[in-house]
Amino acid sequence: MTDETAQQRRYKSFEDTHQMLIELAVGLIADRGIDALSLSALARAAGVNRTTIYYHFTDRDALVAAVKLWSSQQIVAAFRPELPRQARIDYVTRFVLDNPAIMSLWIEDFIAPGDIRASYPHWDALVSGIGTSLAVAFPDEPIDAEVYCVMLLTSALIGPRVFRHRVAPDLDTEATIARFRQEQQRVLRRDGIADD
Repeated sequence: MTDETAQQRRYKSFEDTHQMLIELAVGLIADRGIDALSLSALARAAGVNRTTIYYHFTDRDALVAAVKLWSSQQIVAAFRPELPRQARIDYVTRFVLDNPAIMSLWIEDFIAPGDIRASYPHWDALVSGIGTSLAVAFPDEPIDAEVYCVMLLTSALIGPRVFRHRVAPDLDTEATIARFRQEQQRVLRRDGIADD
């Protein structure tokens, strides 16, 4: 085995372990809440010593940052343009409903001061695409694409939880997803953004 091959194996092993630890942390947050998350709790859940955890995360803040990044990546994955719009809406709505503790972290990060691109790296592309669609749909009316995009993301990331907890707590997940899909598609069609 060459040094490069051995190095690649170590790197892959590190990445696999790192990902596994993040996913375990997500599970701990979902089961016990963010306040119960610690490097010691993660080590116990993973069945490893704390040294291994410290090799991956320098402290609890680094672990929480990794979980926030993971949740951002899950949300961003839904906005891939090759996915049908219905699949994107369903994915985001289901993720929001199935991961309330993780979404609380993400929302906290989303509303915190700082550049949104740090949490949502596709922000500029989203604003540009929406801006272009709105300019075609409303050629005589200036539209603020940045504000529109904030409204879209806010309704997609917070709306399902408000609806589930405050409006229709007895409605099952699939029915909630269907209702959000219908209204989000209607709004996007109305605004000339959806053609499907």
